[in-house]
Amino acid sequence: QVRLVESGGGSVQAGGSLELSCVAYGVLHEPYCMAWFRDTPGKSREFVANIPSDGDQRPDFSDSVEARFAVSLDKSRNTGYLKMGSLKPEDTGTYTCAVDDDARVCGVTARWYNPWGQGTRVTVSS
Repeated sequence: QVRLVESGGGSVQAGGSLELSCVAYGVLHEPYCMAWFRDTPGKSREFVANIPSDGDQRPDFSDSVEARFAVSLDKSRNTGYLKMGSLKPEDTGTYTCAVDDDARVCGVTARWYNPWGQGTRVTVSS
């Protein structure tokens, strides 16, 4: 069973940047997708971004973060990254990475993904 561990959350002022990491402990079966979701107050879990382990698909982003966030994958370290820039107070929430193992198409729906990490908190102040 793969275990995911996120890090990199914290507090930042609006306009600032943060980079989150997600380390996958265990064996991932290619092709797979790594995705980031976030839980914000008053909203259901929201898709943020995903990235495929192969080059057949481009990463995908939600409209609310596209052009501000970037996602990458270092397969040699089994680690994914979510680089967040131009942060806004509405980006505040708990960010969680998840993997859809042995997946040929990367989706944006949470139920497609398992396992999940424990989440890391991001707070953006105005």
